[in-house]
Amino acid sequence: MGIFDKPRLRPQDKREDMPEGMWTKCPSCDAMLHQLDLKQNLNVCPPCGHHFLMGSHERVENLADPGSFEETNADMVSANPLGFANYSEKIEQQRKSSGLNDAVITGRLRIEGMPAMIAVMDFRFFAGSMGSVVGEKITRAIEQATAEKRGVIIISASSGARMQEGMLSLMQMAKTCGALALHAETKLPYISVMTHPTTGGVTASFATIGDVNLAEPKCMIGFAGPRVVKETTHQNLPPGFQTAEFMMEHGLVDDIVARKDLRGKLGKLLAYMLPLPHDLS
Repeated sequence: MGIFDKPRLRPQDKREDMPEGMWTKCPSCDAMLHQLDLKQNLNVCPPCGHHFLMGSHERVENLADPGSFEETNADMVSANPLGFANYSEKIEQQRKSSGLNDAVITGRLRIEGMPAMIAVMDFRFFAGSMGSVVGEKITRAIEQATAEKRGVIIISASSGARMQEGMLSLMQMAKTCGALALHAETKLPYISVMTHPTTGGVTASFATIGDVNLAEPKCMIGFAGPRVVKETTHQNLPPGFQTAEFMMEHGLVDDIVARKDLRGKLGKLLAYMLPLPHDLS
């Protein structure tokens, strides 16, 4: 063996008491991050600021005033309207693995005292795809906000429309936008927050039509993926294409907000945009 060769690790040399899943490698700076440190920093890499995916309940906990969140329509579950092969079984698997009934949670909350309805998409459930339940829950949240004179906040993280539900999935694009149009007629605000990734039918509908469009740093925002766009247009894509920074430079995004600053930003926007009074006890 050469003097600079590293000996292979023998099975008996491995630590059997080392717990699995305690460390995560940052895809941006390659730093090894302990799960506890990552959680305490809102799933953001401390050295480089890379924003990891975040669960819907964790996002609500980070944004809502203590004790103010009341979940709505929590028991809605997708059916299999088109008889898609193995879809019902896959839905059940997703429910067990994620602890969610579908790819969005909705509810009432207050943010720095300001009343709002929130819908938070979760990429862990079917890659955040939008099916009939996702569209229905978001539409009901918007309609409830309109009736109760609350602002609407939608936090998107999605691969787009759910193909297993076909046209019923695509219909949710028009349904959610229609509800938002009626909400806008009452002069109530809608704030869209795009996180990584926001793509497909979600981008082409409610995610990009906010009165204010916010995004997390460096998140991907687009309709089709960059490879599909390049193969279709036969052109080289510009640097940073489909990042939040690129979208802000070209006018689609109004501001890029780090996760730790989002609660304060939303509170200020709601205080400025909501009609008085704010007391909805």
